[in-house]
Amino acid sequence: MKSIYFVLFLIVSSFQLQAQGLSDTLKIISYNLRFGERASMEEFANFIKAQDADLVALQEVDIKTFRKRAPHQNGKDFMGELAHMTGMFAVFGKTIDYAGGYYGIGILSRYPMSKTERILLPFTENGKEQRALLVATIELASDKTIVFASTHLDYTNTEERQLQVKQINETLLSKSIPVLICGDFNARPTSNEINSSMSLWSLLDNQEPTSPSDEAKYKIDYIFGYPKTNWKLLNTPKQTILLSDHLPVVSQVKVIW
Repeated sequence: MKSIYFVLFLIVSSFQLQAQGLSDTLKIISYNLRFGERASMEEFANFIKAQDADLVALQEVDIKTFRKRAPHQNGKDFMGELAHMTGMFAVFGKTIDYAGGYYGIGILSRYPMSKTERILLPFTENGKEQRALLVATIELASDKTIVFASTHLDYTNTEERQLQVKQINETLLSKSIPVLICGDFNARPTSNEINSSMSLWSLLDNQEPTSPSDEAKYKIDYIFGYPKTNWKLLNTPKQTILLSDHLPVVSQVKVIW
């Protein structure tokens, strides 16, 4: 009888270890979709599924818009469709009203989100349009949670972006659990907003250029983790897929509890 209990113990322990490994190792994607101008939602969903993604941060997301430049996407709910096609949980953060609908950022998650919040970032006379930070608390397991955030910063000038990164840091660096932020920062690695303002974060990608996708010259899309001691980059393969004018950033990372 004791041997049976021992075997059962080993089986349960094995399942627990497998679950632990799944929760601790995550496949992350950050992707600017270019409002679906170049590809269908099916193509984006197939890419996300092929990567076996756990968490996805999306930028330039349309909800029920009617763009002349993307008539094949007219009236579509990008987050709703991607959630349905990938089987993931989804949340949308509006930044502006646009073309009869809404435009902004989104998050897809394999795991439940216990809390979500959209935080508007500074928008001054130097900026082009309102930008935001979308923050989700992700339940990897009953006793393990992380914060996952998506953002898309102003593209017109560094002063605006520095104000926005300051707000991001004030919001996220105070969290008591590990944090990931992904997005289109519209800033190169040597800029003040990345090199200086994001110095407390660990860069969790391959630093390859991401824009323009067909002949990438500039890195403006990133995956960052905080605190640095809580994150380890496992791998981050170079991407070549041309569904958008940005290349996606894809990384496998480990959470160190």
